[in-house]
Amino acid sequence: MLTLAQLQANRPLLNKIDWQMTPEKAVEMYLEWGTGWVRGHDFVAGRNDESYYFVLFDWEKPYVTLIRRTVEGAEELAKIAVPDELFEAAWRDDGSRPGGSVHRLNHDLKKYLEKILHTPPVDFSIN
Repeated sequence: MLTLAQLQANRPLLNKIDWQMTPEKAVEMYLEWGTGWVRGHDFVAGRNDESYYFVLFDWEKPYVTLIRRTVEGAEELAKIAVPDELFEAAWRDDGSRPGGSVHRLNHDLKKYLEKILHTPPVDFSIN
């Protein structure tokens, strides 16, 4: 599992994050091949396709999880702590459901993550 500092330092990975991807869209694209073709070119073309996106699990407060999704499955790459109020607002905006649920990020949580991920890690070492 990557730390926040490791993620901040991994520009190639940060550039792959799809900020528009939602848990529902990922399921449609990767687990229900072909159902999204009517919306244009937004579909999985083959086994080598992958998506990187954030979700929040309502049972893991207050963290967001970076997911790598392929047709083979999903892998959790990082968990990032976020302010409680942003977590709760995103969870509510997506609709509270009974039991454990996977939620999309709302606008404010996306902006917060974009800001902290594109802030270079601080090096406290003394040379």
